[in-house]
Amino acid sequence: MFENRRWLVIPTNLTESINFNQVHQSSIDNLRVSNDGTLTFVKYEVNVVTSSFDTTYFNPQTEEEVTYTTEAGVYGRPTIYSSDYTEYNHTEILNVLTGSNWISEVEGE
Repeated sequence: MFENRRWLVIPTNLTESINFNQVHQSSIDNLRVSNDGTLTFVKYEVNVVTSSFDTTYFNPQTEEEVTYTTEAGVYGRPTIYSSDYTEYNHTEILNVLTGSNWISEVEGE
């Protein structure tokens, strides 16, 4: 389930840099914020290529065959992505979001 979906936890001071055309959230107003107000996250889809492969096609303008190599890697990350911040899969983000910094205490409990 959600094998190609990823979540990126980022500092809230970066929210103005999010391109909302590249993530599932539609605006800053739709972002969930940690209890201490310092973190938020975005979710997006990636395409994971496990092995490099070649694609050959005919270019009608040059009348030549062209080969394009797709390297193994992860494609589709938004421009806000940085390896400085942790990217999570579905199971991992569920563990993060059930932590004390993301769950609000209910009054009287």
